[in-house]
Amino acid sequence: MWGDIAIAFLLAFIVAFMATPWSIKLANKIGAVDIPKDERRMHQNKMPKLGGVAVIAGFLISIIYLLFVVTIEGSVNIFGQENYIKKLIGILLGIIVITITGILDDVKTLKPYQKLFGQVLAAVIVIAFGLQIDAINVSNLPQIGFNKGLSIFITLIWIVGITNAINLMDGLDGLSSGISLISCISLLIIFALNNSPMVAILTISSLIGALVGFLPFNFAPAKTFIGDTGSNFLGFMLSVISILGVAKTYTIAVIVLPMLVLGLPILDVVWAIIRRIIKGKSIKAIFRADNEHVHHKLVKRGFTQKQAVLILYGASAIFGMFAIILFDSGIWKAISFLLMVVAAVALGYKNFIMNKNQANAETKYECTICKYIYNPKYGNEKAGVHANTSFDNLPENWVCPVCGEKKDVFEVYVDK
Repeated sequence: MWGDIAIAFLLAFIVAFMATPWSIKLANKIGAVDIPKDERRMHQNKMPKLGGVAVIAGFLISIIYLLFVVTIEGSVNIFGQENYIKKLIGILLGIIVITITGILDDVKTLKPYQKLFGQVLAAVIVIAFGLQIDAINVSNLPQIGFNKGLSIFITLIWIVGITNAINLMDGLDGLSSGISLISCISLLIIFALNNSPMVAILTISSLIGALVGFLPFNFAPAKTFIGDTGSNFLGFMLSVISILGVAKTYTIAVIVLPMLVLGLPILDVVWAIIRRIIKGKSIKAIFRADNEHVHHKLVKRGFTQKQAVLILYGASAIFGMFAIILFDSGIWKAISFLLMVVAAVALGYKNFIMNKNQANAETKYECTICKYIYNPKYGNEKAGVHANTSFDNLPENWVCPVCGEKKDVFEVYVDK
């Protein structure tokens, strides 16, 4: 098994790593370039956004090769009772739909309902080819089976929901690809502990390899974005693989574990839906983009983009570790782990705020118009600003006492 996993990982890594520079050239050629034109964008310069094509290429070449090899060897029977060949064909067709939808969106910018149509179509194809959540086993209770309609509905909501959750997390360099990588690693460990089907293990291994090959080009400062092609593909594959990996053991714990692993993007998308409905006072408001996602809030709190990404990597890893410990060691050890993490995070955040406040209290700012220097040590008594008031804490209506310009023309002053 481990040899197959290693080959799946390495082949996907090599293909994705070699294909990413090519995807950058292709993006520039066909106009799949992201231009910062609103406050939601966190980058300053135009950026190619077709990196998802490289990830998809690495994944497909790896998994197709490995499935061919293990089938010839006889170690995996994709034509057996589980009929994996039919499910895999459905997944491949779903990938094609998701990829076409993503590329069109990256080049032409589709409307929200057009993107949703592509996501729903991909999910329907997968369901039609037999991949569904059709039952749950609860300890010491009879199996809870779903009728066909309910099974289709639950599976559809799961696939479309996770696809959108990862897509909405794609707001900072390396964010969606890094969180997807951490989620994949967590799922791989759970699959190995659960004795999940080898098909699922090889699939998740190929996805890990493709992401590791792409991430060096996507982590801050990014050379390319994964784009809607990549983020939709990642969400789609994570949702589908999580179903494939628990296909033989639909216990309530194993169903919940993928939800815990993907807890960060799920919580973000659920809160986004609630927030937009409340603000817009209609269901249509769900499709209105905003800059209130968790990564936006971290940057507004004073963290750099790289710090925000690393914090969210850590949060995603915590969700993954909690799920693994819950599965392997039980609820009490999982809760103990969570309490220790909460204590460590609270202490770390307190130290960050203290250091930030100290740095702000010492940082001088220079007016780019008249060269007036604001020194927090002395404040601006004539304007009612007391000594030791940091620039960030100045009133919004404060203006330069020399030329009368607003705060936005000031820059950090470096002593010469």
